[in-house]
Amino acid sequence: MPQPSIMEHQPFAEVQSARPVLDQIANKWSVLILTVLCPRPSRFNAIMRRLDGITHKALTEALRRLERNGLVNRRVIASSPVAVEYSITPLGLSLRAPFEALYAWASDHSPEILAAQRSYDERGGAEHPAREVGQTAACAPVGAR
Repeated sequence: MPQPSIMEHQPFAEVQSARPVLDQIANKWSVLILTVLCPRPSRFNAIMRRLDGITHKALTEALRRLERNGLVNRRVIASSPVAVEYSITPLGLSLRAPFEALYAWASDHSPEILAAQRSYDERGGAEHPAREVGQTAACAPVGAR
């Protein structure tokens, strides 16, 4: 018998209060940035190299949001040129186990997700032509939008 969801017994107001926090930490770049910073502090450009596809602007905004939420520390290193290093805070580190579980789940179930997407697209359920996992309409090949 399945375990009841933690949300089943929560008042609606409590569920709603978690939403802003989840919006801040559960987006694609935040999860990946925290994953990069878990083992060791990294400089901006090193993070950017590890996160293929992130723009300078998106990384800057995500790091500021993570710093504002207490998940990342920013340290300016007095050198020439000036360097900035980011590290994960104890609060950010507390997300390690949930993120590792999410990553493991995604890795384990990726073939099933891809199969479901193909099946959906083949049934004509998709409004748009098939896309690769994670590909949005904005980055779909020309003519596929």
